[in-house]
Amino acid sequence: MVTNPTPTPQGTRTGLYLALGLLLAAVAGIGALYGIRGSARNGEMAQGGACAASAATAARMAPLVKGEVAALQVQHGPKPAVDVGFSSPDGQPLKLSSFRGKAVLLNLWATWCAPCKAEMPALDRLQQDMGGKDFEVVAVNIDTQRLERPKAFLKEAGVNTLAYYSDKEAAIFTDLKKAGKAFGMPTTLLIDANGCELATMAGPADWAGADARAVIGALLKR
Repeated sequence: MVTNPTPTPQGTRTGLYLALGLLLAAVAGIGALYGIRGSARNGEMAQGGACAASAATAARMAPLVKGEVAALQVQHGPKPAVDVGFSSPDGQPLKLSSFRGKAVLLNLWATWCAPCKAEMPALDRLQQDMGGKDFEVVAVNIDTQRLERPKAFLKEAGVNTLAYYSDKEAAIFTDLKKAGKAFGMPTTLLIDANGCELATMAGPADWAGADARAVIGALLKR
């Protein structure tokens, strides 16, 4: 018959040390887990905190969303806009963050998109009337073929105030789609001077109309 040996004081101490070590390891593991989760929460709070002041601007805009801009979706908890890339009028690479310090109406358009073409003259008038050091309409063309078409269309349509931004790879649309910000064409985002996204719109609008101007005025605190 096998019997359990009587534990010695040394064996008892070894067992206690082993149990204590396991306990400390478990506590450390739990602490690490909560530390990771805490860091993630802190990151989210920091991200939201960067746009905390923008919430008041969004609140001013929300009651003005009607009529021609009724489809505008105002973000009640603004967050930093996706820092998409595109090309400047002289072909140099740009980022949306390049416009920090200036509010932006970011619009994606293409010549194969009839509603996009229809709203371009209105966007041009909006830029002409409200554009300046604190606001710009950044209309980015995403044609990937026959790249001479967009400029020709703008000239024929009498659109001459808008700067010609472009992305011949259309990666900007893909990036915004992955972020859940683009579902079709045209796509428009309103971003404040802090780089925070305040509103999005899927589809065209009369951006030169009174309803749109009121929203842009609220964006600019005018």
